[in-house]
Amino acid sequence: MSAATARACANIALVKYWGKRPGVLNLPAAGSISLTLGALVTETTVTFDSKLERDELSLDGERADARRTSEFLDLVRDLAKTHTRARIVTHNKFPTASGLASSASGFAALALAATRAAGVAIQPRALTRLARRGSGSAARSIYGGFVRMHAGDRDEDAYAEPITSPLLDRVRMVIAIVGGGVAKSHGSRDAMEHVAATSPLYAGWLAAVPPDLRTVEAALASGKLEKLGAVVEANALAMHASAIAARPAVIYWQPATLALLAAVRTLRGNGRAAWATIDAGPHVKVLTTVDDADHVARALAGVEGVTATTVSAPGEGAELVH
Repeated sequence: MSAATARACANIALVKYWGKRPGVLNLPAAGSISLTLGALVTETTVTFDSKLERDELSLDGERADARRTSEFLDLVRDLAKTHTRARIVTHNKFPTASGLASSASGFAALALAATRAAGVAIQPRALTRLARRGSGSAARSIYGGFVRMHAGDRDEDAYAEPITSPLLDRVRMVIAIVGGGVAKSHGSRDAMEHVAATSPLYAGWLAAVPPDLRTVEAALASGKLEKLGAVVEANALAMHASAIAARPAVIYWQPATLALLAAVRTLRGNGRAAWATIDAGPHVKVLTTVDDADHVARALAGVEGVTATTVSAPGEGAELVH
């Protein structure tokens, strides 16, 4: 037997990943930029065992369907030139499948643990490409801080890389959990395909991404938080507009989501640094500063329907535990 344990943090897309191109390579339809969050951690142990007849998966202490994980491990087995099956034990230290990017941290941790356990030597950029095959956003969780995902035209070009910014030590993300973090009704992968196929606003969403990427990269380089926050909020709302316009509509928002958006606007109007972003779920994440984070968290905790708030600093990249 050979085993390895890895830890990775989820990330929140500032310019969203929403939609992918056809084919098995899981190539994103457009690039994206994210912030890795230290408060959202997944830890995964992979053990290759010749006695196993099939891959086994334990998720948060419960036996789970291993089909998607097994397909991913086949990629690692191809690299290692082995057919040995594996036992995967993974724990999310935050709600799973509820719109908090557990697939990003999960497949990033799995990619690192599985390659190490299989004895595969792999460079970070190639590791991001491998993680992408499991979940498009997982490529970004290989790195800490601000991360850019390149859409590319082929497998070799669709990778993630870190972005240096003077804002990194200054920013915080307040995560407002709606409804206790229950599993969402529309899985991200199926929802993206449905929206791309049926929403009359999807083409407009894709057209908006390149200028948003340029604006965010410029804001990160120059350290202009207000410029960054404005496009982060606008980009998230545009993504959800395309989803709401799908036929039938994909609506992740709950009443508390709308109330949180209103609360963020009020906070900003009162001079606080606060810009909202929402992934494929009802929870609202608020980009803010070290100085304003606690005030923002207290304000959002008072919104009806909010069951928890967490202040997260930027997280580190995926790392081996042992």
